[in-house]
Amino acid sequence: MLSCLLRCAPVLSVAWFVAAPAWGQAGSAQPPDFREAVQAATKLPRIRSLLVSRRGDLILERYFHGARATTHANVKSVSKSVISALTGIAIARGLLPGVDAPIAPYFPELARPNVDPRKRKITIEDLLTMRSGLQSTSGPYYGAWVRSPNWVRYVLERPLIAAPGERVEYSTGNTHLLSAILTKVTGKSTWAFAQEALGKPLGITLAQWTRDPQGIYFGGNEMSMTPRQMIRFGELYANRGVAGGKQVVPASWIDASFIPRGRSSISEQLYGYGWWIGMMADTPVYFAWGSGGQYIFVIPSLDLVVATTSTVGGGDGYHRQHQAVYDLVERFIVQPVAFSLRAGNF
Repeated sequence: MLSCLLRCAPVLSVAWFVAAPAWGQAGSAQPPDFREAVQAATKLPRIRSLLVSRRGDLILERYFHGARATTHANVKSVSKSVISALTGIAIARGLLPGVDAPIAPYFPELARPNVDPRKRKITIEDLLTMRSGLQSTSGPYYGAWVRSPNWVRYVLERPLIAAPGERVEYSTGNTHLLSAILTKVTGKSTWAFAQEALGKPLGITLAQWTRDPQGIYFGGNEMSMTPRQMIRFGELYANRGVAGGKQVVPASWIDASFIPRGRSSISEQLYGYGWWIGMMADTPVYFAWGSGGQYIFVIPSLDLVVATTSTVGGGDGYHRQHQAVYDLVERFIVQPVAFSLRAGNF
């Protein structure tokens, strides 16, 4: 997919470099030159932003095709990582008993005699890890789901295609059930809880996003964030849940989120608690991933956080965009930084 970076026609960008502080002790070398990353990005017609942060300092901030720092992006399934964070906070506050808790008490309809009894064994962890066993509501099933009059009921009525906890079956329906549960246990909307539990401590205001016919905020899709807000959220995970000197998300939840729980049969990527897990330049990488090129990469060993946004929509290049952006970040950001650190330049 790197060849796409060279084939696509270059376009003008509205952008700038952020002055980068020294990375090490006084007199240490400056960070790698990310001009190749920017040059490659300008060849991607759908990309809108590329930001890199190290130890809390923005060292690269570029916008393309008229986007600005204040431009909100539909971050698509990056939303699932936010729902995961909210779930961890709810558990830490005692609003949820833990990841092993079954979801049946929150959905009385599962107690009906005609319901497959195995559905009553689905746990919070199964939803977080896409291992509920329920038939997916994503891909070819997505349209019928979001056109249905009751999204939660639609998900719960999907047939089991695997035993709960058995294997990863990617489905946004899982995280929408988590949003419904959060709404019940917090006594407020998922958006209101997100603003109080994440937005306020991070110093950001989260925009309201899509709700289902019952008013439940879409769990795992359609959230709206600016690239800088995405960086702040990524830095929260890079700092093991600490922001502004306060423990916002338990460090143990960050650690648990980055443990592989299964592998997607579609992308073949490993999945934890709402985060994908991979390797770039022989370096562990954890990332929130939204369709079409929305990413938050957290690379703890390099002290890096990278955020990208892209145009959401159909077209010939839509499904290739996410791989092109992933390759760009690996080749032109992670590899140079990893090489420089291993060479002792920083």
